[in-house]
Amino acid sequence: MPSDTTTLDDDLTAEQHYLANARAELARMRESAEALDASKASDAVSGEALSHTLARRIAALQDDPRTTLFFGRIDMAAPASDRWYVGRRHVADAQGNPVVIDWRAPVSTAFYRASHAEPMDVVLRRRFGVDHGLLTAIEDEHLTDPSEATQSSDILATEIERPRTGPMRDIVSTIQPEQDEIVRADVGTTICVQGAPGTGKTAVGLHRAAWLLYSFRERLDRTGVLVVGPNKAFLEHIGAVLPALGEIRVGHATIEDLLDHGPIRTTEPANVGVIKGDPRLASVIREAVWSHVRRATEPLIVPRGIRKWRVPAYEVQEILDELKARGVRYDAARQMLSQRLAHAVLLLMEQAGDSPDDRVQDAVAKSAPMKKYVASVWPQIDAAQVLWELWSSPDALGVAAAGVLSNGEQSILLWDKPSRTKGAARWSLADMALLDEAHDHITRMTSLGHVVLDEAQDLSPMQLRAVGRRCSTGSATVLGDIAQGTTPWATQSWDETMTHLGKTDHHLEVLDRGFRVPAAVIEYAARLLPSMAPGLGAPVSVRDNPGRLDLVAVDAGGVSDALVSTLRSAAATPGSIGVIAPDTTLEDLSKALSSNEIGHGRLDRDHGDDEDHQVQLVPATVAKGLEFDRVVVIEPTDIAAAEPDERTGLRRLYVVLTRAVSALTVLHSKPLPDELAA
Repeated sequence: MPSDTTTLDDDLTAEQHYLANARAELARMRESAEALDASKASDAVSGEALSHTLARRIAALQDDPRTTLFFGRIDMAAPASDRWYVGRRHVADAQGNPVVIDWRAPVSTAFYRASHAEPMDVVLRRRFGVDHGLLTAIEDEHLTDPSEATQSSDILATEIERPRTGPMRDIVSTIQPEQDEIVRADVGTTICVQGAPGTGKTAVGLHRAAWLLYSFRERLDRTGVLVVGPNKAFLEHIGAVLPALGEIRVGHATIEDLLDHGPIRTTEPANVGVIKGDPRLASVIREAVWSHVRRATEPLIVPRGIRKWRVPAYEVQEILDELKARGVRYDAARQMLSQRLAHAVLLLMEQAGDSPDDRVQDAVAKSAPMKKYVASVWPQIDAAQVLWELWSSPDALGVAAAGVLSNGEQSILLWDKPSRTKGAARWSLADMALLDEAHDHITRMTSLGHVVLDEAQDLSPMQLRAVGRRCSTGSATVLGDIAQGTTPWATQSWDETMTHLGKTDHHLEVLDRGFRVPAAVIEYAARLLPSMAPGLGAPVSVRDNPGRLDLVAVDAGGVSDALVSTLRSAAATPGSIGVIAPDTTLEDLSKALSSNEIGHGRLDRDHGDDEDHQVQLVPATVAKGLEFDRVVVIEPTDIAAAEPDERTGLRRLYVVLTRAVSALTVLHSKPLPDELAA
């Protein structure tokens, strides 16, 4: 792709001048925004709203000297002959002419998707090498020159392999055509992405969130966008990615955050969690909620003045049945009941020759006798009460689960020693999804405009239903890898997952080209696939650099010393290092590193502190979704054995082994699993 060296050197100097001018224009835009006075708004409310908008605008115009304002350029064919610089945000001159266009703008699509087969009117695509905010290299691709059709991009490869300072960064300058199609899918389209390790599925999901907010700003500013991730460490690191893409308005949550219906006070065996996550529990919860509506066995009697008005029990029951059949929430129907009964009283008054109006009906609906009667047939309840009654009472569970759960399954769900009150209940994580289900039957939840769900393969059907409620009227981007399912209830089918999510009308995309994980690493990890995910195709690394794989066997008790030696050698090369180990060994490993004066962070304890650590200690159960330039895996056999079954253990190990972008070292004193020892 390179042209004449002298010409490129001259071009690089000119591009540096263009970059300096772009930075000056951005500074001017920021100064202009800072000069605006929100206090001149017509009223206090408008002033506060304007102040908030200006603060967000000023923050978005902040220049980051560590990077450049643009990473690429496209020159278009005649007659337009336009030239566009593509970057992280829009920059304009004083006349409003674009100096840099946002990577999310429609015209930027050609930068990512244009090819020799379909140039999209692009004559030249230029990529820039970047180092600490400076342009260091130029690489040109002439899309109308057939001789360049088989050449690859050195700058693209260098950017993909560039050392990082944390477990995640954006891919805005390296988005591939198949990734870009997912990123720019319409806001009304729900997409499910089956993505093998290193295919960039998480980054694609984050870039999609940023693109949606750019392209449908008014709609999604009103309804909101949420990213649901697997753990706190993951969320804190993606929190640094989105601002780099120009977005600070995306909410982040783990499934625990999302389903926070009280403190989680206990853990439970896997077999209990599997049953509680079973989709059949949805009908059990529904029956338990609505079973609180009792049959009307007594008439409603409302004294008013010198008369008593009587609505017979059969008529009350007809109203109860009609309200239950309307499909509204329990509380909403309960609120309707007093008005419906008051209307029945009103009809009796009219039949007696009175002329009551709406004020009389409201007065009857709010009267003490009415409130007492409504409470007797349609009592006020909450989710905690519903679930507490189910797990405490064999009779209550037997009625709600009749024909749905076997007697054996019901006995597993019942508490051995029920708490005396719902407030003292020892809820588990699996209970949170059931509390959410019950709460939704009682009071409707608000839907967001879009939800990005990462590592979706690990959620139970009941957890998926809970996420689906948060985007019931919006759309979703669902990301995951069936081979990386590490829970006993992990999905076996994306169709099944999307059904539980309530998104049967979805588009499935498969990403199997690995840009992040090198061939040596992915081929080694793929040895596990036949045993843990038979039938699932192995990902293919498309990078020219095969990466490095080192298997280091040490004597029993020598792992810590070997780790110290490995890290001292690795630390001489720039880039992040993740040490992934069995959860129970992290404390001892941390002490060993500290005693040898090797600085490090711990993603189990602080989820990453404010200091950038080259070395991060990562529990195996937290590694999912993270990436490091180099990874050291400690005792693979122990990592697999810590899981409740062999399949889940091998899947956990597969996740751990595929976190490396450049090199993987496996330190072990115990024999490797048979699949890896071959």
